[in-house]
Amino acid sequence: MRLFGWVIETSRSIAQVARELGLHEGTLGNWVNHYRVEHAEEEPPLTVEERTRLREAERELRELRMENEFLKKLRRTSLGITGSREI
Repeated sequence: MRLFGWVIETSRSIAQVARELGLHEGTLGNWVNHYRVEHAEEEPPLTVEERTRLREAERELRELRMENEFLKKLRRTSLGITGSREI
């Protein structure tokens, strides 16, 4: 199996595989990205379970982003009221 195959076929992170093989993470990442671009049509379609997980992850990401923005606004508002604290 080629190096990038360990990342793609086993769903292991680039960082994990690079550490195990003693490679620089950026180098392996470039190889994996190049392979994915060259073989995009060969990617199998997502399974029902994968689509469900993807939808859940996207929903969670949206919620976390909204919460983060709310907390940023809240902090700016509270800092504006007291005026003596630094960010």
